[in-house]
Amino acid sequence: MTTWTTDPVDAQDFDDALSVEERDDEYVLWVHIADVTHYVTPDTAMWAEAKKRGNTVYLPGYTIHMLPPVLAETVCSLVPHEDRLAHTVEMHLDKETLSYEDIEIYKSVVRSDARLTYTQCEDILDDPDAAEEFLEDPEVELAEKTELVWNLADRMHEQRKEDGSLVLNPRRDRAHTIIEECMLKANKAVTHVLMWDRGVEAMYRVHPQPTPDEWDEALREIQDLEGVSIPGDSWEDPRKAVNATLEEAPQRQLDKIQWAVMKVMPRAKYMSDPFGGHHALNFEIYGHFTSPIRRLSDLVNHWIVHANDVPANLAALCDRASDKQKDAETCEREYRQFLEEVGLDPNAVNNRGVEVVEDPEEADAALQ
Repeated sequence: MTTWTTDPVDAQDFDDALSVEERDDEYVLWVHIADVTHYVTPDTAMWAEAKKRGNTVYLPGYTIHMLPPVLAETVCSLVPHEDRLAHTVEMHLDKETLSYEDIEIYKSVVRSDARLTYTQCEDILDDPDAAEEFLEDPEVELAEKTELVWNLADRMHEQRKEDGSLVLNPRRDRAHTIIEECMLKANKAVTHVLMWDRGVEAMYRVHPQPTPDEWDEALREIQDLEGVSIPGDSWEDPRKAVNATLEEAPQRQLDKIQWAVMKVMPRAKYMSDPFGGHHALNFEIYGHFTSPIRRLSDLVNHWIVHANDVPANLAALCDRASDKQKDAETCEREYRQFLEEVGLDPNAVNNRGVEVVEDPEEADAALQ
């Protein structure tokens, strides 16, 4: 099958790859995830170290990996034109409702046909002939599959909004939307299987909802912004109200609307019981599976899926993952603030220490 990855230009680890097919009565979406648990298993030193670190931390200039770099960047990463071990989530989706008709999760060997950046993905969607530049085999249907998965992801995105999922960044480009929606679909599928088909504990992602008063406070703050108006027919559901407002609001007010919402949102956390669901996504059950190279939660869930064996210290692992995620976010925020305070631009470098240049003319100038 045509299989490819799409990541930021400075990505160091490639967790996930996509394949897609349209049939007469269904779509089939394959999300291939690096099989880290083939190399990192409980009761080993690397598992203990991964638990200690909790996640990979990305800072301007360098990266602090959760796993040894040789695993994160080479052995486990789904690099192009090399056989790599993976966990594949195969989803058969109803053509009308996009609901799961069937879900299969199995071990696989993946050979990615191309490593795309988000910008390159956009280029292919604009001009299908651009795909030839990124392929060793001209017979690979990269342009057709990219267009198909974009159409599918766009429908999934709109359906998710209609179902009440909060979308704080409604103006994302097509490439980011493809990856976000496909990863959400795969994560939801895996936790559906774990909870309803197997009935086992796992590291579920639970997001409590704000109180009615907190939501009212956020909506009032948004309504008071210049040039912003919350549609009258959306007030009953705060998530839909925010979605509708963000789509119509002036660009200059987007950050303020997002901040008003984030201030009242409780922190999401990992729990062994999915009770409460994920409020922001409006998912009854949700968990992480698609980034085992950089998140402890996904690594543990891979082990549970493969072995159908729940670690005895699962509750402690949930707490550990939640705490380390908070620590990483604090570290990233304070480091960026530090760089600004000493007169440096934290956005001028990516996590490899390379200047980020998107404009082709600027890129040429930088090379010269």
